[in-house]
Amino acid sequence: MNNLKLVIIDEYYCNHLRTFDSKVAYNYGKKDTRPFIGVLFNVGNVEYFAPLSSPKAKHLTMKSRIDFLKVDGGNLGVVNFNNMIPVTPNNYSVVNLNRKTNTLNELKYLLLLQNQYKWLNAHCDVIKNRAQNLYNKYNSKKLPQIIYDRCCNFKLLEQVCNEYNNLK
Repeated sequence: MNNLKLVIIDEYYCNHLRTFDSKVAYNYGKKDTRPFIGVLFNVGNVEYFAPLSSPKAKHLTMKSRIDFLKVDGGNLGVVNFNNMIPVTPNNYSVVNLNRKTNTLNELKYLLLLQNQYKWLNAHCDVIKNRAQNLYNKYNSKKLPQIIYDRCCNFKLLEQVCNEYNNLK
C-alpha cells in the first residue's frame, strides 16, 4: 500500500484550472500560515489532489458522503473529494511535517497536519476507494444531481492539466 502525501498546490496552477471550472477550490487565508494543503493519491493512472479543510464545529454533526469524508469523525477536519483536481509533480510540493516552528500557532497547525497525516494513512484504502467511486459515478452521471453539481469536472480538468504541464 502506498502512503498518501500531504501536498501544497501551486496557486497559479489552481487559478488556471479555475478558468475552466469554477468549482476548483480557492485558497482562502494567508498563504504563509495556511497553504492550500490536501491529500495526494491516484485515481486510475492519474494523480489527484483533494483539499483538506481544518476542523470546524459543523463537521462534527455533518454526515460523511460520497464526496466528503470526515477525518477522525470531523475532529481533524474533512477531505473534500468533490473539489479534487488532477495534478502532476510540477503542480505541488510535499509538506514538510518535521519542520521547525516559530510560534505557538504554527506548532498547533503543524500538529494538526501530523495528526491528519497519520489518520489519512491509517484509512488509505477508504480514501482511495471513496475517490475512485466518486470519480466513476461522476463520469457515468450516476450521482444525485445535488452532488454532481458540486463536483469539479474531472475529465475536463485532466485535459487542462495535461495541456498546462506540457507547456511548462
